[in-house]
Amino acid sequence: MADTLTRLDVSPSALYALVIAIAVAFAMTPVMMRVAWRLGVVDRPGGRRIHDRPIPLLGGVAILLGILAAALPNLDVDERYRLILLGAALICLLGAVDDRYGLPPLAKLAGQIACAAIPVAGGMTIDGVTVPFVEPSAVSFGLLAYPLTVVFIVAVANVVNLADGMDGLAAGVCAISAITFAILALSLGRISAAVLAAAIAGACLGFLPWNFHPAKVFMGDSGALVLGFLLACVSIQGVMKTAAALALVFPLVVLLVPILDTSFVILKRVRAGRSIASADRSHFHHRLLRVGYSQRQACLMLYAWSGVLAAFALAVRLFPYRTDGDWNLWPTVGLTLFGLVALWVSWYVVTALELVKYRHLRRLGLARGAAAADEDPVPRPFARR
Repeated sequence: MADTLTRLDVSPSALYALVIAIAVAFAMTPVMMRVAWRLGVVDRPGGRRIHDRPIPLLGGVAILLGILAAALPNLDVDERYRLILLGAALICLLGAVDDRYGLPPLAKLAGQIACAAIPVAGGMTIDGVTVPFVEPSAVSFGLLAYPLTVVFIVAVANVVNLADGMDGLAAGVCAISAITFAILALSLGRISAAVLAAAIAGACLGFLPWNFHPAKVFMGDSGALVLGFLLACVSIQGVMKTAAALALVFPLVVLLVPILDTSFVILKRVRAGRSIASADRSHFHHRLLRVGYSQRQACLMLYAWSGVLAAFALAVRLFPYRTDGDWNLWPTVGLTLFGLVALWVSWYVVTALELVKYRHLRRLGLARGAAAADEDPVPRPFARR
């Protein structure tokens, strides 16, 4: 573990990227707010939206500018990273156009695929996975690596985009995820990936003071798509393109909150016979608001959940629970405790809060006065309405 931790200090460029991104994103956000008002790129209340006044969009442009300003001077920009940043700029443009005019779902998806194909064409692929405790442990994807990587990038971009429904939520969760990826990348000696991850985290943190409830600006698709796109690329370059055991698991654990949120929402829409692109109020943050949490409380709860999962992912990487085929007692105990806490928090948020709380109150006789029409005020994830 000492060797792993020593690697985390070898590159101050990641810290520089973090600080620069914070400063640039913070300074550029009010500029983009004025631009959004002037261009009419404004999100107005109504429908599934939970804000009660018009809010300017295009905060994502400020996020991208913070990332570029931080990454370019601190990154060893080879062809692969140039293509990653080019793809990020183009998907930001795609999101900005969608924010202003509203693109058809298929056109938007085609644009996302084209943007994701840019770094993939330059060689950024998920070549295979390493499965621990299984022989042979390495599984190669061969030519399938190209389409699988495109699908992965587009999926993560949309997962973040769909989860961006409450003040400060996407920016905070993505900051936690990016910091985690930066530490993981440093522990694996992937300095460039760590620098880019630190820039992403810094841009989110610089944007967050303007976006936390009550928000003065939204990132819009121009920000959510960029963050999802870049987090996917960072996870591939920094974590998945290694021989480390459980490399595929790290991104899934770190991004589990938006992944679960999107999965629940999509499954509910499919069961209800609706388009998966249709809007509704079944996201985790909507459910938290319905059971009485304020926007800030709901956001902080989801931050805490993301943070616990991120800590577990870091523990898996940094705790020397197994060396030379032998299990080490105390690191294994520590990792087990992290895992149990992560499971408990996940169970509490997804099950106890979302599905069980009201029914238990009713069984205890504390909710007998509820009207029949309001028998189950928190909708079950997969129930038809």
